[in-house]
Amino acid sequence: MTIDEVLTNFSPISLAEMKDIRLMNRTDTKFVTSRHRLIELLNLAKDDYFVQEIDGRRIGDYYTAYFDTPQYDMFRVHHCGHANRQKLRIRCYVESKQSFLEVKTKNNHGRTKKKRMKMPGFDPTDPRHDIRFGGVEEQLSECETFIREHLFYDASTLTERIENRFHRITLVNKGKTERLTIDLDLQFNNLVTGQAMKLDNVVIIELKRDGLVPSPILGLLKQLRIKKSGFSKYCIGTAFTHPTLPQNRFKARLRKIRKMQESPSENKD
Repeated sequence: MTIDEVLTNFSPISLAEMKDIRLMNRTDTKFVTSRHRLIELLNLAKDDYFVQEIDGRRIGDYYTAYFDTPQYDMFRVHHCGHANRQKLRIRCYVESKQSFLEVKTKNNHGRTKKKRMKMPGFDPTDPRHDIRFGGVEEQLSECETFIREHLFYDASTLTERIENRFHRITLVNKGKTERLTIDLDLQFNNLVTGQAMKLDNVVIIELKRDGLVPSPILGLLKQLRIKKSGFSKYCIGTAFTHPTLPQNRFKARLRKIRKMQESPSENKD
């Protein structure tokens, strides 16, 4: 059975109905598994979750471009394990034709806050890689103001470092107290080194909820022995495609991902 076939067994929820479940101030818990194990999980979860559906599609296309300083300060802060850290990205929801400039801040209490503003005119099918904040472009002046308000870093030093594309499944529990995003078919393109990387057997599951409300998925993940595992798309993608940057803290995760890619049918997480 394929992932698409399993998803036909879920009741749908529309994008409009999702508006009350944004969870902009939330706790995030990530899990890493394989496509084969994901199919097992979806079969077990079909009675407890809705699947988001947009224009008849239950798997969405996403594009992201990540910014950093010339010294990769955001990457290095994460690599060093600091609790207070930030990311700046452009996130595009391809089907709904919406693009946002987003600042994600994770504090030392494990909570993630996201601030964002619309990026009108940004086209993920033909993305520009020359965005400079603090320059002469009038259309980016609002972005610069937004960055200065929410980001620790000097906007004028930031450039796009890496872009990625992936497919996403979004589930909502029947109580509508949490979202579960499932990212697959990850592709990275490093805009500095020119290196590319595909992770076509790796699946990133992220449980997003306000506080510690009961979650149906946690028992199912435990049943399938799918364990918690940190995974930053920016940091992991950068580590794979820019090997001269520090990697010691990510080595165990990189080995696990390589093993998952090499032996997809044998992977047992």
